[in-house]
Amino acid sequence: MTQELCFLSLREAGERLRERKLSPVELTEAFLGRIERLNPVLHAYVTVCAERAREDALRAEDEIAAGDYRGPLHGIPIALKDVIATKGIRTTACSRRLLDFVPDADATVVRRLTDAGAVLLGKLTTFEFATGGPSTDLPFPLARNPWHLDAYTGGSSTGSGVAVAAGLSMAALGTDAGGSVRLPASHCSAVGLKPSYGRVSKAGIFPLTQHLDHVGTLTWSAEDAALMLSVLAGQDCADPTTAGEPVPNYALPLKQAGDLKGLRVGVIDAWYERDAEANPEVRRSMKDAVDVLKSLGAKVEPIELSPLDDYQSCLLVMILSEAYANFESDLRKTPEIFGQVFRDRIMMGAFLRASDYALALRLRQRLIVEMTTAFVRCDIMMTAGMLTPLWFADIKRHSMYRGRYLTAAWNITGHPAIAVRAGFSSAGLPIGLQMAGRQFDEATLLRAAHRYEQASGWLDRRPPI
Repeated sequence: MTQELCFLSLREAGERLRERKLSPVELTEAFLGRIERLNPVLHAYVTVCAERAREDALRAEDEIAAGDYRGPLHGIPIALKDVIATKGIRTTACSRRLLDFVPDADATVVRRLTDAGAVLLGKLTTFEFATGGPSTDLPFPLARNPWHLDAYTGGSSTGSGVAVAAGLSMAALGTDAGGSVRLPASHCSAVGLKPSYGRVSKAGIFPLTQHLDHVGTLTWSAEDAALMLSVLAGQDCADPTTAGEPVPNYALPLKQAGDLKGLRVGVIDAWYERDAEANPEVRRSMKDAVDVLKSLGAKVEPIELSPLDDYQSCLLVMILSEAYANFESDLRKTPEIFGQVFRDRIMMGAFLRASDYALALRLRQRLIVEMTTAFVRCDIMMTAGMLTPLWFADIKRHSMYRGRYLTAAWNITGHPAIAVRAGFSSAGLPIGLQMAGRQFDEATLLRAAHRYEQASGWLDRRPPI
């Protein structure tokens, strides 16, 4: 019964809670019990807030019973990547630098979830300061993939991907500067949504890079992502980068029956077939995904953009420059308080020149214009979520510089992107694909992802743990 409750989608659980067929207390206890059993193996949580969760759940139960139902997240157990500030609850970024740090205020996204009646289960594992990993010299163990404990989880929102895939949280928040929400979704078999830049407030979140950071969600389904985004999105005076664009009810159109007839999908197959060679199983999964989209009535055609390395190089220079600026003082004074992977990566920023950063910003503007222009010819773009399923043993200390990431482009341009399931390898490891949409048009993106996952047949396959 516990597993059944923990494997409900957010939408399914929300409907039962609203109709009082399920108690928030019962649902929360099911998750706390599963966390107690599996977290010692999976290490998804840095901090479990059992007492806080029980208080939130009891409050939600009383409010719903009194007719004060706040919406689809009321009574829903969620968890947060441990770079997101929580008042009175330690926020470590999985670093010795913040091992005992307890914020005195919540991040804006935490306040919005609290106002929606969500139940906070705890704080989730991350690579150090959302980039330094995977690393074994940190205060907390690596999160482990529920599909195989030796399989790579993706990063840096590792605990967020693991918790959702393994039924340790109904939904989770992560951050994404180069794919850190979408990569764990692809590697762990979940849905990772990176909204448009400026759609969700970053106030109260430890920054890695001011121009590329996004707050995103990890959920079981695209519909659940829509429910989360409807609560999180909106302008925030504490974050001047947030936009005043209207916030629709993203989940409402998904309830309407229909196909994808007339939707124009541009497939960026050159990125994973020419610029970087994905393994045959990934390429086969992408062809299967194209067939599914065509069967739904979408018009699917290849689309050409700048080479993947242009986006990758731009991202790398910007991340290293901006992250080094954020951490320079501590790296100079006390480098030993950081893990080796974080230290080695970020200190490379000290060797970049102002002209390197200026050239990267110029390239970024050109790539933004290119991407925006390309969206005149299509409504959605699609590419692979990763080049190959990986094992932890495959990840080297300097892989950030040597690897190619199919996720980087939409951090550079700020367009919304989502990772969804596209199958499994012969070794049983998840394969993901990505879709991207026009600026602030998450509604179309979520509709396409929802229709695809409903038709693809991968939605109901859970890890055997």
